[in-house]
Amino acid sequence: MSDDESHNQTIESASAGASLTFPMQCSALRKSGHVVIKGRPCKIVDMSTSKTGKHGHAKVHLVAIDEDICPSTHNMDVPNVRRFEYQLVNIDDGFLNLMTNDGTPKDDVKVPEGDLGKEIQAGFDDGKDLLVTIISAMGEEQAISQKEAPRG
Repeated sequence: MSDDESHNQTIESASAGASLTFPMQCSALRKSGHVVIKGRPCKIVDMSTSKTGKHGHAKVHLVAIDEDICPSTHNMDVPNVRRFEYQLVNIDDGFLNLMTNDGTPKDDVKVPEGDLGKEIQAGFDDGKDLLVTIISAMGEEQAISQKEAPRG
């Protein structure tokens, strides 16, 4: 390959370098934080640490959507979690029709199951202006809360 040819390479795709996760030592994780277990972002609902064993590591037992045990000194992937608030416009076929602050429509978030989904549906049916908080991690999004939009 000549010098000219080495400079004429085509790059198929590029990335800003932002990662979906970052490493964190297992012992530094906390309840209500987030962790990646079995390739999915999970919220930690409970955790406990055992005493140091004969192999020299205390073990941290994590309970989330999935469950995992790892040595406390090892790193685990932690998802980069972002939080957004959207105006609820409509509920259509099990999906929330949302609008960003700049007026861009967003309609790819499912109505959550359980009490939150019922609260959102009831508020919408009552004609309330609702703001829905969505968390996003590793390409997955989920509604986590709702509140009535302030008047003004």
